[in-house]
Amino acid sequence: MNHVPSENPTAVLVVEDEPMVRALAVDILEEAGFDVIEAATADYAVTVLDKRSDIRVVFTDIHMPGKLNGLELARLIDDHFHQIRVIIGSGKARPGPDEISPRALFIPKPYSTAALVAAVQGMAAASGRNAFQ
Repeated sequence: MNHVPSENPTAVLVVEDEPMVRALAVDILEEAGFDVIEAATADYAVTVLDKRSDIRVVFTDIHMPGKLNGLELARLIDDHFHQIRVIIGSGKARPGPDEISPRALFIPKPYSTAALVAAVQGMAAASGRNAFQ
């Protein structure tokens, strides 16, 4: 990948309970120049979001342990964190159009490195525009 790091890299929160899948996504996104934060559950992701105002994109799996799953996390973000865009990934479930916000994006697993980076770049650009729509 030919990526030129920016002075202020976009902060991305990766929410995935499978350690190897999470590590791979983190490595891909860090290599692409993003500032990546990790959360093993959606419940912990909410704690991170409450403490960090710089996060612009959340990449979350659907199925996770805890009180919230990825779809519930995406709805919470849509309701309370208007500057953040959400990418939902899953290899087990494909959400219907009424299950995710029009501001969110679904990518099926397995996803390619290029697809993940392009999705995060697109959503990061969208988070800078229309942040309160």
